[in-house]
Amino acid sequence: MALIRFDPIRGFETIARKMGDIAGEFEKGFSFEYGSYAPRVDISEDEKNLFFNVELPGVKKEEVKLSIDKDNVLSIKGDKKRDEKFKDESKEFCCIRCERSFGEFNRSFKLPENINKDSISAKFDNGILSITLEKIVPEKPKEVEIAIS
Repeated sequence: MALIRFDPIRGFETIARKMGDIAGEFEKGFSFEYGSYAPRVDISEDEKNLFFNVELPGVKKEEVKLSIDKDNVLSIKGDKKRDEKFKDESKEFCCIRCERSFGEFNRSFKLPENINKDSISAKFDNGILSITLEKIVPEKPKEVEIAIS
């Protein structure tokens, strides 16, 4: 019979690392998701702009709503609909394998304060929604010189 040494601290280290990862995600902003479909989003930036590329295959441009609120939260909402032939519940049609997701979606992202809300552009092409947000240089704090008597 072999003896195995049990180290209870090892499990706690893994949990602590995972909790640290979760806390790090909260610092990056937040994202709300609901529904059975959640489109994938790539976020990138350069010196002048912040870019969002959202995968929306099979979604029409008219079915997507894009908005930004007073708290600098960018929301992407819409509905990815199932093909009409899948809605037909006749016994003549049988789906063998269904892996694609459908339904309403809502993705929200907290934007940094240095975004110019007046110059947001969006383009929808081949199932990709591309959003460009221009960065602005934050105003420097006003410095008042005080005379010493």
